[in-house]
Amino acid sequence: MRHALPTLTLLAAAVAHAGPLAYVSNEGSGTLSVIDTATDAVIYELPAGAKPRGAVISPDGRRAYVSDQPGNRLVVIDLAARRQAGEIPLGESPEGLGQSPDGRWVVAAVEEANEIVFVDTRTMARSFAVKVRGKNPEHAVFSPDGRWVLVSAEEGSAVDVIDVDKRSQVAQIPVGTRPRGIGFSPDGRRAFVAAEMSSEIYVINMQTFTVQDKLMAGPKSNGISVHPDGRRVFISNGGDATVSVLDVERMALVATIPVGQRPWNMALTPDGRKLYVACGRSGAVSVIDTETLQRVAEVVVGKLPWGVVIR
Repeated sequence: MRHALPTLTLLAAAVAHAGPLAYVSNEGSGTLSVIDTATDAVIYELPAGAKPRGAVISPDGRRAYVSDQPGNRLVVIDLAARRQAGEIPLGESPEGLGQSPDGRWVVAAVEEANEIVFVDTRTMARSFAVKVRGKNPEHAVFSPDGRWVLVSAEEGSAVDVIDVDKRSQVAQIPVGTRPRGIGFSPDGRRAFVAAEMSSEIYVINMQTFTVQDKLMAGPKSNGISVHPDGRRVFISNGGDATVSVLDVERMALVATIPVGQRPWNMALTPDGRKLYVACGRSGAVSVIDTETLQRVAEVVVGKLPWGVVIR
C-alpha cells in the first residue's frame, strides 16, 4: 500500500517528477489529487470546485478543465500556478468531459439539459451545444480523428453520435441498459461501450454505426480504457470490485483483476504499461501492471474519486 509522504518529500516530488502525471477528480473532497506515475505517490492536491467529476488536460499540459457538478460550470485550473484561472458556465449538472485531439474543443455532458456543450479553448468560452436524444448524458468522447463525439446516456439504452462539423446528432445506436464508459480503438474504426445495469460490453462499428459484437462483462460494468496497441480493453466492474480484461482479437474476457471498492473511471499511461482505476468507496486509486495483470499499488487520494486523466 502507498500512503502519504512526508512534507519535504512531497515538495521535492512536486518540483521534479519522473513520470507522466495522473489527475484524479475527487467528488467528495472537491480536489484533484496529482499522482506521479513513476513513483505512484500523490505529489500535491488542487482545489477543483464543490464536486468535480470529469477532467481533461490541455495538450500542452498548462491547464486542467474540470466539471463542477453543483456549480454548473467548467473550472479552469492553471497547473503551473496551481490555482483556478477561470470558470465557464455549462448548464445544470455537468458530468463527463471530452477533449478533441487538437485540444481546441472541450465538451461536457450536461445531464438536465440533455445536451453536449462545446467550449472553445481558444476563446475560453462556451461556443455551442448539441441536444441529444438520450436522457441524462454522462460521457462524451471524441473519436481519434476528432470527427465524431459519442455520448452515453444513463437513461437512454443507446449511444448518441454527434458529427462535430455539422454540430448535430446524426445517429443513435441501441445498446444495453444504462450505458456508461466509452473507448475507441486506436484507429477509430471501433468503439467499446460498457452498459452498467445489463453488465455487457458493446462493440460499435464506426463506419456503419451499428453494433458488431457484444458480450457479458463483470457485474455493473462501468469504465472503459483501451490499450494503445488496441489489443486489449479494460473494463471496471462496480458490482464486484474488479477490472476485466478483454482480448479484442478473440473477443473474450481473459483476466479478472481485484481492485478497490466501487471502481469507476480509469486511464492508462501513454506507454500502456500501467492502468489507474478510481475506486470511489475506497478513497483510493488502484494501479494495475498491464503486462502481469496484477494490482501493484493502492494510492490513497481524496474522498470518492470519480475518474482519472493522464497527460
